[in-house]
Parts: sequence; C-alpha cells; structure tokens
Amino acid sequence: MTDPCIICVAITGSLPRKADNPAVPITLSEQIESTQEAFEAGATIAHCHVRNEDETPSSDPEKFAALKEGLEKHCPGMIVQLSTGGRSGAGRARGGMLTLRPDMASLSVGSNNFPTRVYENPPDLVDWLASEMKTHGVKPEIEAFDLSHILKAHQMWKDGQITDRPYVQFVMGVKNAMPADREVFDYYIRTVHRLFGEDAPWCAAGIGPNQIVLNDWAVSSGGHARTGLEDNVRLDKSTLAPSNAALVRRVVDLCGKYDRPVATATQAREILGLRAAA
Repeated sequence: MTDPCIICVAITGSLPRKADNPAVPITLSEQIESTQEAFEAGATIAHCHVRNEDETPSSDPEKFAALKEGLEKHCPGMIVQLSTGGRSGAGRARGGMLTLRPDMASLSVGSNNFPTRVYENPPDLVDWLASEMKTHGVKPEIEAFDLSHILKAHQMWKDGQITDRPYVQFVMGVKNAMPADREVFDYYIRTVHRLFGEDAPWCAAGIGPNQIVLNDWAVSSGGHARTGLEDNVRLDKSTLAPSNAALVRRVVDLCGKYDRPVATATQAREILGLRAAA
C-alpha cells in the first residue's frame, strides 16, 4: 500500500486536564509548542480547541485567532482545523470562530449519547454551521459517531449544504455511543465508498485505549488516522503519554509497518482538496 497517510493530532480537547496528564497543553503557548513537536513528528492536521486559564473549555474567537496565528507561524503548511464541538459552547457560539477562515472545522451532523450527557446537534444548528463553513470557505470534517451521521452528510452534500465531497471521520469508543467494533468499522468504510466514491478519503479516531486500535485499523485499511491527548492521555494502561508527539510517533510506526508513507502537509492538502497554505 503506497497511499500517503494523513495524521491528525487532536492536541487538547475540552476535557483532559493537567491532573489527568501534566503533558496536556492548556495555554496558547503550550498548545503551539506541543503542536509544533507533533508536526515535526509527522502530524499534518491540528484539531484545535481553546481553554480558559482554569482549564475549562472556551469558544472565544480571539483565543482561536491567536492559536491559529501561532500554528501558521510555527507549523508552516500544517492544516488548521478548529472544533465546533458542543463541549466548548452552546448554540451559534460554537461557530463564532468560522469567520477566521481556518482550513477546516469539525462538523457533527447529528446527536448521540456521551458518557454523562446527550451530545446535542439539532438540525437547525447543523444547517447554520454548515452554511457558515460554506460562506467562509472552510472544509468540514464530518465527525461520525453513528452510521446515520454518514448518511446525513451524504444528504447534505447532495443538497448543496456541503460544497466539497465530505471528509468523514469515524469516532469509536465513546462510552454510550459506538464502540470499537471491527465489523461496524468495515461497514463504515464500505458506506463511505458507496456514497462518496471508491477514492473518497476517510479518517478514524478511537477514544482512550481504543486509540491505538483505531489507528491500526485505519492505517492498515487505507484510511487516515487521528491521535492526540484530547482522545487519550496514555501510551498504555500504566504509562502516561509524555506528549502529543509521542502519540503521533506511534502512528508513524504503524505507517512503516503497513508500508504507507506519512503524508506531508502539501500531500495532505492535495488529498483533501484544500487551498495551498498562505
């Protein structure tokens, strides 16, 4: 298999704290430094959240703007993907940073259960977020927590709400949502290829100990892989991950195992149909 593999690093998320792992980057300077290390290790997409000083999640566009500026300076060419996830804000505040015109933004197109709550993505909010992304030239990454989310993305593409062919990420291992099930995973791949074309790129993310499992499944199946401290703070049950870069290097090793080159930033942009870096 010779297709390059894109590695996405989810650098901090909304939940992990220093108490969970001291390597979790919270401040903007910590996030920029951690992402630069991950970029140098092989990651070419940075999935970004921002935090307040007390480590709580934020949707402040000014924080996102500062983070985006820092990443573009210190990680030239890296794809900046901002999160519109529901843990960081409510309603349209979740998309307040889309006017910054990042390369990409996450888009959850349906609701599902999370460990202690319902992850709410009502249709009117989904439609508005998709419209904002279209207006500002931001490519959505579809976060599929369920099969219905892949089908919904296809309908939105057919209806013109999503301009480019959707890039779908399978998220597995969230408690009370879709577990890491290999038969379901393989069906997801077949569904993406049936709906979006045999050459449609896709990605997979696993939560907690499922991270390395999904990394292996994705790399060996021709997809792209997400890793990072947002989803998992450990190398194994007894060892904390020392950095985002350490988790990226695990995926790089898998790429070597399955004879897949690690995509450069330029290759990643070509695969995803993104504009050239500024």
